[in-house]
Amino acid sequence: MARTDEPPDRRAPTIKDVALLAEVGIKTVSRVLNAEPGVRPETRDRVLKAVESLGYRRNTIASSIRRRDRRTASIGLVVEDLANPFASSVTRAIQDYAAARSHLVLVGSSDGDPARERTLVQEFGSRLVDGLIIVPSGADQSYLEYERAHGVPVVFVDRPGKRFKADAVVSENAEGTAAAVRHLAARGHERIAFLGDRQSVYTAAQRLAGFKSAMEALHGAADKRYIRTGLRDPRQARDAAVEVFGLDPAPTALVCGNNLAAIGAVHALQELGIRDRVACIAFDDVELADLLRPSLTVIAQDTAALGATAARLLFERLDEPGAPFRRTTVPVRLVPRESGEIPASA
Repeated sequence: MARTDEPPDRRAPTIKDVALLAEVGIKTVSRVLNAEPGVRPETRDRVLKAVESLGYRRNTIASSIRRRDRRTASIGLVVEDLANPFASSVTRAIQDYAAARSHLVLVGSSDGDPARERTLVQEFGSRLVDGLIIVPSGADQSYLEYERAHGVPVVFVDRPGKRFKADAVVSENAEGTAAAVRHLAARGHERIAFLGDRQSVYTAAQRLAGFKSAMEALHGAADKRYIRTGLRDPRQARDAAVEVFGLDPAPTALVCGNNLAAIGAVHALQELGIRDRVACIAFDDVELADLLRPSLTVIAQDTAALGATAARLLFERLDEPGAPFRRTTVPVRLVPRESGEIPASA
């Protein structure tokens, strides 16, 4: 008597199963799946019905091994933190560009940890991605020579890599903070504070450099007492803002080097009861920034252009591996709202 409690067969259907059900050869199934010409319409319909009936899914990695170009129609993307609105927006732009070219994007967050970045790259490499787009962390991306030697092109986005030449797409970071300083100076501000990330990060260093350069041009120099860097999250930024605005004399205006610093700073100004008296400009837009009171003036990056440009460079690199490396700069723009219009006299 046959047992009835045996588990069902969970083996994934194979191309051979499709061929048997459709009563054709394996090569015919392959030609149908690859949309190759020369297959009779009735045969193609029979194969496609067998695929649907069995729930067959192609093994794209196995298929790529058999192809001459070994392409898998996938790319790997390493961002710092996918939860950050900037990273998620860039990711979406890359996914949209890749999807239009029938490519899948595999995404991982490095958390700003160089070791994790390298691990993610190795994982993507083991899945035979066609190329890599990376927001680099740390001071050495030379390990990517292995990927390049195996035909995997690399494009850096948001910041260039170090010790490894590759295409890169960056924003006008220094010009953005300089524009913020000029905007505040036009409203009478001289004591302007700055909250920024670690200076080992390219974008953070560029933004502080732009701030200092503009302060020097307008007021002789930036007051070091009002500058805080190395701020990794909103909590650290909040504490730094409380400390800076406890000085005597206190700043009358503030430039935040990124959106996380801006979140912490807004909390601090609210707690101190001075949000309507201190002018504030943030680099990167913040969700609901226009609904705050006062609404938040920002230096907005074109995240769609950053992501789409990085993807475009990668696909061009796939087509022309030997072309000269390029660094593309994407403009930023100041979005004036209420917080940036507060005069020093407030």
